[in-house]
Amino acid sequence: MKTAIIGDVHGMLGPLEALVAKLALGPGQRLVFVGDLVDKGPDPAGVVQFVRHLSETAEFETILVEGNHEDKHIRYHYNTGARPGVARAMAEASPELPELDAGLSADDRAFLAGAQAFLRVPAWNVLVVHGGIPGTMDHFPETPEQAAALTGKARDRFRKILRTRHISADDGEFLSLGSHQPGDPFWAEAYDGRFGHVVFGHQPWLGPPACFAHATGIDTAAVHGGDLTALVLPEAGRARFEAVPGFEHRPYRLDDRPPHPGSELRLTRR
Repeated sequence: MKTAIIGDVHGMLGPLEALVAKLALGPGQRLVFVGDLVDKGPDPAGVVQFVRHLSETAEFETILVEGNHEDKHIRYHYNTGARPGVARAMAEASPELPELDAGLSADDRAFLAGAQAFLRVPAWNVLVVHGGIPGTMDHFPETPEQAAALTGKARDRFRKILRTRHISADDGEFLSLGSHQPGDPFWAEAYDGRFGHVVFGHQPWLGPPACFAHATGIDTAAVHGGDLTALVLPEAGRARFEAVPGFEHRPYRLDDRPPHPGSELRLTRR
């Protein structure tokens, strides 16, 4: 099955429409989003509605892998009813939360809540996650349903795949945002391929996709002035990238980025 995997969209509806048209997917093919459809860009609600519409009407399959921004909005909406004080605190820290929540229908929210934790593409030995793999992770669920059944500390440990960037140089443990020290590697620099070749978003790269030995980063910073990129895994032939220009009018400054590993795609079909 031909599979196209799109990096972080972050509210960039125009580039997303252009990229989907460029991919020209048809029956029996698959479109996958690596998460973070929302926030930062000009039309996050429009992006959710567009992707939901694809999932309901397109002749190809559409899959959303959950990102940390989807997770945040799902938790915010839950807390507006169950824990209003928590919701108010979340909105004070992230003013985009109530604005987007008001712009989404119940069906839109259900679509976001239905995002799956990961996707496997066995023909390419690919594992699609939003963030990354902590160096201490020695087991990965076989199916998204197994991941959804996790509870307690096991669930908390697993869901670090939504947020992993840097890991400890000492033991490979997940490091929260901003807590890494010089010498702590970006997770994909140390990842040994134990769960397959990981295709991920989360970390924006202003330039070409980031190609590591056992991982490929496809968030090419569309909302920061870069491109919106898809990795295409065909039924036959070589994997390739397709891209369209992203947000040209309000580039963000990207500080404290890990070094770019290069743009040579190290991915072959099984």
